[in-house]
Amino acid sequence: MIALEELTLSLLAKDTVIKEFKSSDDDLNEFLMLEAKDYQEQLLTVTYLLMNSKSNEVVAYFSLLNDTIKFEEEDRKTRNRINRKIPYEKQRTHYPAVKIGRLAVSENYAHQGIGEQILDYVKSLYAFSSRSGCRFITVDAYAAAVPFYLERGGFKIFTELDENEDTRLLYFDLKPFKDAQNS
Repeated sequence: MIALEELTLSLLAKDTVIKEFKSSDDDLNEFLMLEAKDYQEQLLTVTYLLMNSKSNEVVAYFSLLNDTIKFEEEDRKTRNRINRKIPYEKQRTHYPAVKIGRLAVSENYAHQGIGEQILDYVKSLYAFSSRSGCRFITVDAYAAAVPFYLERGGFKIFTELDENEDTRLLYFDLKPFKDAQNS
């Protein structure tokens, strides 16, 4: 188990050298090793690295990008469920969000609560930011990761329309999180 004091968080930079990263998902490994810098250079994502400060090893990474929650016309059930939590005069057909585009923990550090800590960090970062409005966090979770986001992250399934897809759109409402932290 790695101690929190041994971890440092930094932004991926053009000159960052990552010798190796292996999570349980090859797509996530490939993104970090081959694509993350290009995505960042094109202003499509911002990738954060969680490093072991003693070994300089990448413990985990996550990429964030802007998003929006938008309701499909035929999915009134979802729209009503989400809008119920927002004062009537503020209800809209879409809401600002930040998307977790990628999140992976190295196999060497798996099952130590690091993924949950990353989710808590992202929640706090956006719930208490004064840079722009952001009501939700979204993620298009791979089927294998859906239980992690639901059970450990407190996310909810956005719609049943993607039930048989390879990924599911999940969301986390930042307003109740912020209210709970402030009370």
